[in-house]
Amino acid sequence: MRTLLMGVVGSTAYGLATETSDEDLLGVFLADSREVLGLDGAAAAGRSRVTTKPDVTMHELGKYCSLALKCNPTVTELLWLPEYRVETEAGRRLRALRAKFLSTEYVRSAYGGYAIQQAKRLLGRHEAGKEGFSADTARRTAKHGRHCLRLLIQAQRLLATGELILDVSARREELFAAGRLAVEDPAAFAARFEHEKAVLDAVTSVLPDHPDRAAVDTLVVELRMAALTP
Repeated sequence: MRTLLMGVVGSTAYGLATETSDEDLLGVFLADSREVLGLDGAAAAGRSRVTTKPDVTMHELGKYCSLALKCNPTVTELLWLPEYRVETEAGRRLRALRAKFLSTEYVRSAYGGYAIQQAKRLLGRHEAGKEGFSADTARRTAKHGRHCLRLLIQAQRLLATGELILDVSARREELFAAGRLAVEDPAAFAARFEHEKAVLDAVTSVLPDHPDRAAVDTLVVELRMAALTP
């Protein structure tokens, strides 16, 4: 296993960390060539390794690229960080292709779809009669609420400019207020969410209709071939 790229993602990268936030690391690794070329090659190329304390998620290059080509929000942000704990030449080549992973369809479905899913879960808690949240549940609800809006705001900018801006600290107060709204007034939160979703739906995208899968595939093959060279 050779780490190609690794950095701090999540609330720290968004400028939304609090005193209770953990540091989340995400990275890409290249599996041993023998594993990839052997009978279990497909499994090796689709592998992830997750640890806690520290919280680290590592995806094999093949799996990482498959997820990034679908604009998975968490996976995508790794290529747009301002700095890295590990950045090899192969990692820099991966970052250089970051625009090739993007597409209008997948940004709308991945970012918007995930935000909708989270918002429905939040509102469902109230609809099920789960009032009077414990302090811990209230914190988690507020966190999920602000990240629902954060996803929509980032997606709006990504579609409009082709650039993923991770640091949303300039809107920190606004996002934290939205999180509190998710706990205290779910109907008002739903209205705010629907407004931001409508803004996202109305954005004219500068992104291509489809990701450049061929360009990404070429890089993956080149990196695997290079790993075979002594």
